[in-house]
Amino acid sequence: MRTELGTCSTFMFMSQPAKSTRTPAATDAPETAVGGRAAAQRLKMRRELAAAAMELFATKGYEATTVDEIAAAAGVARRTFFRHFRSKEEAIFPDHDDTLVRAEAVLNAAPAHEHPLDTVCRGIKEVMKMYAAHPDISVARYKLTREVPTLREAEIASVARYERLFTRYLLGHFDEHAHADDANDDPLLAEVAASAVVTAHNHVLRRWLRAAGQGDLEAQLDHAFAIVRKTFGTGIGAGRSDQAGHRTAATASAEGEVLVTVARTDAPLGEVMRAIEQALKER
Repeated sequence: MRTELGTCSTFMFMSQPAKSTRTPAATDAPETAVGGRAAAQRLKMRRELAAAAMELFATKGYEATTVDEIAAAAGVARRTFFRHFRSKEEAIFPDHDDTLVRAEAVLNAAPAHEHPLDTVCRGIKEVMKMYAAHPDISVARYKLTREVPTLREAEIASVARYERLFTRYLLGHFDEHAHADDANDDPLLAEVAASAVVTAHNHVLRRWLRAAGQGDLEAQLDHAFAIVRKTFGTGIGAGRSDQAGHRTAATASAEGEVLVTVARTDAPLGEVMRAIEQALKER
């Protein structure tokens, strides 16, 4: 297919590798169902304990509330509390463990053509969904963490876990050609980019919480992520390969008046256009 783009440009598209048709064994379903029920029950109990803790903190104050009182308010024994949380400050953030798992699942299931920063932005949106699912609780928790230094420290520790996850992911998706001069920059760039995504998310989330959970949180996040993508997207992702070893993010080379660009058939138009723009700049 030939398209006019200033000069004569040619696109060659690679077919997407065939997906596995493996069907899970019949015995997988019951085990999955049992595991799913156990996880749901665990999360339900964690949320009940968190709700009891929040109510007590609001009425008695954080320092004056004990673990025994939280357990009693939730109708469980003290040992049950400690099966779910190591301390009372952890009870304020009952969903972060499960949200971290979901964020990692987003990274692991990312389409080969997706820009890694876009994948990370989708991953951190799992945190946004966690807060947006219960706006009233999220706003009350935000106010409480602003007042109690111990809770702020626990919140910071949770943020660091997401940053480490995203840093590891981005470090595996650098363009070896973009950083050929000094590959030692890769860990720094991965950490900075991951931090930028998390910082953008937290900035928008705090603004939403200060507004009592009002406004289109996802639209505000998308705007912030576009800024991060524009600033940190260069040099990440062009070296990603599919299972057959082909470069799946668009690559290009210029020969005289002909620009040849290779992309997957399922690549988003925006990704293809970015590859063309970059190739034209490098001519």
